[in-house]
Amino acid sequence: MDWRDMRSREQLLFSFTQRNNEYKVNKEELERENELAKITLDICFKIHKLYGPGLFESVYEEIFCFELSKTKLHFEKQKPIPVIHETIKLEAGFRADVIVENKLLIELKSVEKLAEVHYKQVQTYLRLADIKLGLLVNFNVSLLKDGIKRIIYTY
Repeated sequence: MDWRDMRSREQLLFSFTQRNNEYKVNKEELERENELAKITLDICFKIHKLYGPGLFESVYEEIFCFELSKTKLHFEKQKPIPVIHETIKLEAGFRADVIVENKLLIELKSVEKLAEVHYKQVQTYLRLADIKLGLLVNFNVSLLKDGIKRIIYTY
């Protein structure tokens, strides 16, 4: 057997093993993100069931964070996310409503109807915060399921 063949096999085996390990890590991350999304959506459904539509966004956010704090998950409310443009850095380019365990961005709304710009806004937030999964939740709907958008940022 030629040494070049052996080296190619080793490279292929290493490459396969590396991809397999990356898949496992990605699968575990995906499962955790989905678990966090389920927990947060359960909280949203609970709040909507209790209070329904019509309150200010800030009220839903306060109640949401209160309920989320009961879960013992790490989260940050109104977290400033910097924006860097060429040589300038804006320390608070925007404020994320809620970020859970640095894996899930939640943007809460209480508007008559979600517009396309709301969806695009969350995509921009995900990119700037370097987070893959976002939930856009509009509480101002009769059925909360109609006000939930799951947004995935692909790099």
